[in-house]
Amino acid sequence: MTPFLVDSHCHLDRLDLTPFDGDLGKALQAAGEQGVGHMLCVCIDLEHLEDVLQPARQHHNVSASVGVHPNETDGREPTVDELIELAQDRQVVAIGETGLDYFRSEGDLEWQRQRFRNHIAAAKQIAKPLIIHMRDASEDTLRILKEERADEVGGVMHCFTENWTVAQQALDLNFMISFSGIVTFNSATELKEVARKVPLDRMLVETDSPYLAPVPFRGKSNQPAYVRQVAEHIAELRQTTLQEIAAATTHNYFALFGKGQD
Repeated sequence: MTPFLVDSHCHLDRLDLTPFDGDLGKALQAAGEQGVGHMLCVCIDLEHLEDVLQPARQHHNVSASVGVHPNETDGREPTVDELIELAQDRQVVAIGETGLDYFRSEGDLEWQRQRFRNHIAAAKQIAKPLIIHMRDASEDTLRILKEERADEVGGVMHCFTENWTVAQQALDLNFMISFSGIVTFNSATELKEVARKVPLDRMLVETDSPYLAPVPFRGKSNQPAYVRQVAEHIAELRQTTLQEIAAATTHNYFALFGKGQD
C-alpha cells in the first residue's frame, strides 16, 4: 500500500520544472505517485508571495505560508500588521519562514532579531503556527522564542540540523522537529541520533525543495517526490516501517497546520 506523506516545507515556486516540461502539475503528479498527498509551499519574501499562493489556489493538495526569510535583505521589511493582513488569505496556514541565520550574515544583526519578533507577534495575534529557520543561531533563536512566548502558537523547526540538546529545548517550547534530506547524509551523525529520539508525535518530514536533495539524489535539484526518501531513512533509523513514519508525520502535519481551505 502506498503511504500518504506530507512534504511539510517546499518552495514550489522555485522548482526546476525542466524534467516536467515546465508544468508544475506534472511535478505534483510525480510526487503523488510516491505517496506525497499534500505540500506546504513556503514563502521567503513578500515580492514573490503571489508565486507562493498560486500553487495553493490551483491545487487542492497545496497550502501556503507568508513570511520573510532571515537572509532576505533586498525586499521590503514586513510589519506585524502587514503579516497579519497577508495571512488572512484562505490558503495561508502558517507564518514564516522566519527565524535567525548567522551563517551568511555579518555585523549588527538586531534587524534580523526584530524581524523575527515581528513574525512571532503576528502569529500570536492570528493564532497560526510558525515555521522557524535556524542556522548557526540556536541560542538566540530559542531565547527569542521564549521571550516572545512563541509556545502559545507553536510551530515547526524546519530543516532541523542541531543536536539532541537543542531539539529537546525546541520540543519544550511546543515546536515540532522537521527532518529534510540532510538526515540521509552520511556525515549527519548527530542529526540521525535526533531522528531516533524525537517522539513520533512531534516529528515532520520535508524536502525544502529545490534545495537539499536526499541520498540517492544528493547534488541534484530536489522535488517534493523525494520526501519519501527522507521518511524511508528515518524509518530505517528507528527500525520501523515507512507506513508508521508516514502515518505519524501526516497526522502531525494536519494537527499543526490544518488542511487550509479550497
